[in-house]
Amino acid sequence: MTQDAQIRTVGFLILPGFPMACLTSMIEPLRAANEISQQDHFAWRVISEDGGKVTSSARVVFDADVALDGARDIDLLMVLASPVSSFADPRKGNGALRRMARGGLHFGAVSGGVFQLARAGLLEGHRASVHWCYDAAFRAEFPDLEVDGNLIVTDRRCHTVSGSDAAFDLSLRLIEAALGPRVSYEVACWFQHPVMRGDGVQQAIPLHPTGDARLPDLVARAIALFSADLEAGMNVNDVAAALGVTPRQVERSFKSALGQSPLHYFRQLRMKAARQMVLYTRESVEDIAFAVGYATATPLNRHYKTAFGLLPSQDRAQINTFRVEGSRPLPNA
Repeated sequence: MTQDAQIRTVGFLILPGFPMACLTSMIEPLRAANEISQQDHFAWRVISEDGGKVTSSARVVFDADVALDGARDIDLLMVLASPVSSFADPRKGNGALRRMARGGLHFGAVSGGVFQLARAGLLEGHRASVHWCYDAAFRAEFPDLEVDGNLIVTDRRCHTVSGSDAAFDLSLRLIEAALGPRVSYEVACWFQHPVMRGDGVQQAIPLHPTGDARLPDLVARAIALFSADLEAGMNVNDVAAALGVTPRQVERSFKSALGQSPLHYFRQLRMKAARQMVLYTRESVEDIAFAVGYATATPLNRHYKTAFGLLPSQDRAQINTFRVEGSRPLPNA
């Protein structure tokens, strides 16, 4: 956050299914900063499309302060949504977002809200932080946008944040820019938030069952190589050749570090990416299969059912029923 940002009033545009924790994680530090500094430096407004109530992913209902087209005097507008959230009137809602951005305000999104920014056309020419659990779905819907794996990405006036804990860090940045490091540090201590993470900090990703991020170099490089382009459908021989080792060395390293073969591990990566696209995009099963490295849908269907207990088409139908009949969005980060 630059010192000349001059952020005082933050607007939070909430769409149905937004992650509640992301809203409170940004507001509470701002509130604490006002108390600690003994001045009402920060203000915030909760905004909805029509000014009415909005239900979060936790099914807690929030009252908005104002409708989107009536929001005024906002310095920073943050969009909070799930990947499948949408405006009731997309043309009007997206148009309002574009007009506000053209007016010079800072804008951004937390977690799934990045999808809405992209649908409004506000991420063209910008890098954006996308939560790892939405990465495959986001890349499928917006293949021309630049995705960044950092917790927070600030690109000129655009601020994108991967999740609720990172949203807290963004508020600390706002506080430090406006009120100095002493106040931001005290706010962090109030909430036992040990450190404000700076630029360049990568998201923590559950790469393997042990949860230990300290992988042997060969295993880490093999995973990075395979994950970088699932569509290429690399196999163990391809990975070994690219790393200048034998397939047997790759096999032994994976078995020692992860307790499973590279084939099984790589298949898990494919299935996780495929499920993101099943749940958060409208791509056909055939297109999803191609995107994760299969020539046809047949092996995808077989491996998907082994991994999740049902076919991709059944999984999509089930979650859509859950959303529509239960009036509930899929929980999100």
